[in-house]
Amino acid sequence: MKTHFLAKLASLLLVALLWAQGCRQGSDEYKTKANNPEYMHAAMRRLIDIIRHDIFAPPVASRIFAYSAVAGYEALVPGFPTHRSLAGQLNGLKPVPQPEAGKDYCFPLASANALLIVGQALVFSEGDVVDMKEAIFEDFKKMDMPQEVYDRSMKHGEAVAKHILAWSKTDNYAQTRSAPKFTINAKDPARWQPTPPQYADALEPHWPKIRTWALDSAHQVPPAPPAPFSKEKGSEFYKQAQTVYETIKNLTKEQEATAWYWDDNPAAMEVSGHLMFLKKKISPGAHWINITAQVCRQQKAGIAAASEAYVKIACAMADAFISCWDAKYRTNLIRPETYINQYIDHQWRPLIETPPFPEHTSGHATVSAAAATVLTNLFGENTAFTDSTEVEFGMAPRSFKSFYEASDEAAMSRLYGGIHYPLGNENGRKAGRVVGQIVFDKMKTRQ
Repeated sequence: MKTHFLAKLASLLLVALLWAQGCRQGSDEYKTKANNPEYMHAAMRRLIDIIRHDIFAPPVASRIFAYSAVAGYEALVPGFPTHRSLAGQLNGLKPVPQPEAGKDYCFPLASANALLIVGQALVFSEGDVVDMKEAIFEDFKKMDMPQEVYDRSMKHGEAVAKHILAWSKTDNYAQTRSAPKFTINAKDPARWQPTPPQYADALEPHWPKIRTWALDSAHQVPPAPPAPFSKEKGSEFYKQAQTVYETIKNLTKEQEATAWYWDDNPAAMEVSGHLMFLKKKISPGAHWINITAQVCRQQKAGIAAASEAYVKIACAMADAFISCWDAKYRTNLIRPETYINQYIDHQWRPLIETPPFPEHTSGHATVSAAAATVLTNLFGENTAFTDSTEVEFGMAPRSFKSFYEASDEAAMSRLYGGIHYPLGNENGRKAGRVVGQIVFDKMKTRQ
């Protein structure tokens, strides 16, 4: 009996030992593997592709990137004492749920779950996000992570995501979906009119009503005004239009290539005879999110630094869109295509499609300048990099000596494309740098 009892006890002890070994932290190898920033890069890249597939307008895309990046960052922060939460810094963001004290978590897993839950809730193609989540989480499961740590981390990510999504519902976005259409002022020749080939309604005229992220308000950074409207030859406004007209007539191959490289029109309409084809490209914001990933890899940024870069650049671009759209619909200025057709040459056409909203200021110039300002603050003024974003669209990579060189080229591309006056680009570029610096300074991510 005693021998049988001892054998049974030994068997139970062996089972308990094996169970304990399965739940122990062991060599902590999974922690090292989980701190791979490629999971974050992959998640953000997947969002880019889904947003492109769903054809979200650039301002709306910036909102998706920002909320997703904030969720990913907030779920990650508790695992990195050198970083701090953005609660109380971003407008309306209250303290997020915190992990349970004394318990082990895999915060990169929590971050991936939070980012993807928020992204899934804000796009149309939710199934594509689910596929992405399954692939990433399968990788985490292969790290031999204790099941209780895995489950606890997933729940933490879910709690943060729910908190961020609740916050997102208070930004006035839902109200703008049912707001009245923009009223076209056909009697005033200085005002915006729909442009070919789509003659679409004004895009997101109520976007300035969206809650800003770090700016105090949509009009905190008003750009310099456009030239006074005039039909008279020799006037400053006529000269602005004449510059656009002459630029397109005398484009160099390099200028044309630059215009197409930074086109970033998510819903460009191509016309062939009587047929029209929709060509999906990435948005300006997505282009700079992709640049951020490339630079993070180049600089060997860890997961915390990469998350910090994404959240700062995403919020800066989101605020830049709100600020720029506020200027656009306040000035409500006629586009070069309309002005040139009426007063200079009725057969003239721009190189790239004119987007459906007022001219002043250039959204691409504003947003690119804001993004470049954040990246310059993070990685340095003279950080050279090569951007391969447009390779998938048949264009060669472009190398730049700095982020500002890239953003200045993006601004000039709108003149080369024939869709903005020089002042629209220049004033947007200057305002964007101010927006980017304000957002960067206000978002204190380091302890």
